[in-house]
Amino acid sequence: MSGYSAVRKFVLGLTVFCMTQFATTSARAGETYTFGVVPQFEARALAAVWVPILEELEARTGLDFKMTGSARIPEFEKSYEAGEFDFAYMNPYHSLVANQTQGYVPLIRDGGRQLFGILVVRKDSPVQTVAELEGQLISFPAPNALGASLLMRADIDTIHHVKFNSIYASTHTSSYLNVVLGRTAAAGGVMGTFNRQKDEVKDQLRILYETRRMPPHPVTAHPRVPEEIRERVRMAFLNMAATEEGAALLAKIPMKKAISASLDEYQILGEWGLENYFVQSGG
Repeated sequence: MSGYSAVRKFVLGLTVFCMTQFATTSARAGETYTFGVVPQFEARALAAVWVPILEELEARTGLDFKMTGSARIPEFEKSYEAGEFDFAYMNPYHSLVANQTQGYVPLIRDGGRQLFGILVVRKDSPVQTVAELEGQLISFPAPNALGASLLMRADIDTIHHVKFNSIYASTHTSSYLNVVLGRTAAAGGVMGTFNRQKDEVKDQLRILYETRRMPPHPVTAHPRVPEEIRERVRMAFLNMAATEEGAALLAKIPMKKAISASLDEYQILGEWGLENYFVQSGG
């Protein structure tokens, strides 16, 4: 299947998915494994990154993967909490919740960087400190987008003691656009999504604040996936990262240096009181 055809197939599939509001199918049929990806970008951009990676994984493992689309982050959360994904790329706090609810285990992550949230304002904004956002409207992708929203809201509240109003824009791109268009005073995001914005968007924004650091998004596996299959997928990612072509594919996630991941690496997030800001998907 060509890259264009695969992307088109995924986008069309996501459209049907949105219309049916998560019509549930069997998580696995034979040797086909579902692979969920947190929707940081709109569907076409997300598919352009992940479809080639899954095709490379198929070539390296002999397995079949089906990318399962989620229109918005809250719908992605409902899916992993219900155990609908065999494999999933999710944010670090999602990985803790997914482990508690379904037993998902991390396989690999990026060892070449750390994840942190950024708070952006318009480049011409008079705001120079977080304190100046008191009472202002701030845009976030979704309540539980980790660096962009969950940790950011916790930092603004508990570290800076600033009271603010929130709106949720569904994606990182829409959150940034709210600032560019003057709809909000600031927006939460992460460097990966900020750097992927078009120049006409990025050039109008200024980074005001950065949150605490943490290990970045892991690729996780549901415990129903046999351990041998999990290990095959983990090694395929690591071997892919060791090649020039594979590293170029993973860099688009972005994942600069794939390394093995463990749940212990993410336990520090449980010490930051983020559960006070986490919004349950059913609520």
